[in-house]
Amino acid sequence: MARSSRSYDWGFPRWRGYEATREAAKVRLCDRHGCDKPGDRPAPKAPNSPERWYFCEEHAGEYNRNWDYFAGLTAEEAAAREARERADFSGFKEAQHYGWGGPGDGSRSRDELHALKALELDDDADFEAVKKAWRKLAKENHPDVKPGDAAAAVRFQAIQAAFEVLRKAEERRPR
Repeated sequence: MARSSRSYDWGFPRWRGYEATREAAKVRLCDRHGCDKPGDRPAPKAPNSPERWYFCEEHAGEYNRNWDYFAGLTAEEAAAREARERADFSGFKEAQHYGWGGPGDGSRSRDELHALKALELDDDADFEAVKKAWRKLAKENHPDVKPGDAAAAVRFQAIQAAFEVLRKAEERRPR
């Protein structure tokens, strides 16, 4: 029986799987002397240099432990670089508080906690208490009950938004 030479990629090599060519795959070995693992993790040879070493995972970790990012800089240059990078990436530090919060169990998000405060409830209130507080505050601040009161209208909108946040969170919660 003759061997089929047909290619099933329809002429589009990007449709093949990773390294699914017929030729031998080219593998760059780790630059560490004596290591025969693939070197797929680039590391700079010097600060601000385009040249790279290529290490395996183990040797890349060893290299990074001994790396001095501020080597060759004066104290003033190092401080200026650190201040510039802290300013560039300060958004990550500012956003770290958007993770899970709550009374130690991690069961509520920040939005849910703010919604509970808007409804004047504790952090561990269940959904029945949320509904009761929402009805009570909505009746007190409804625009039909207090016509012409702008503060009550704003408060009513905040109560409605808080209840929607908590209602959607309750719907997402596993049963």
